[in-house]
Amino acid sequence: MTELAATVIVVDDDASVRRGLERLLRAVGYRAETYGSADEFLARPPIAGPCCLVLDVRMPGKGGLDLYQELVTRGEHVPAVFITGYGDIATVVRAMKAGAVDFLAKPFDDRELLDAVDQALNGKRRSP
Repeated sequence: MTELAATVIVVDDDASVRRGLERLLRAVGYRAETYGSADEFLARPPIAGPCCLVLDVRMPGKGGLDLYQELVTRGEHVPAVFITGYGDIATVVRAMKAGAVDFLAKPFDDRELLDAVDQALNGKRRSP
């Protein structure tokens, strides 16, 4: 029996970021799904099997932190890696307190993202 590939869900309003991450994730064997907004993601059917989220902090409408908090409130505890081009200490602290596995500033290295996704899928958080 073959193991179901993990799904990495990317929510980012930048289409080029979504395309690039989708290619990277699929190239290393993950199933990748991408969404351009929090609302688009929230309209999807439940995911079966292991998964994690890669969430952009700043998006029009609901940002990644608000989306994550909504999922937690709903009882959907999916590990998340946050990405942003506008990181500040307060935002990083808020994300980590919310349960983020990692927080990456754009532009980030492919290996850095893949390591964070691996940590998320294996139930680990970045050490301070």
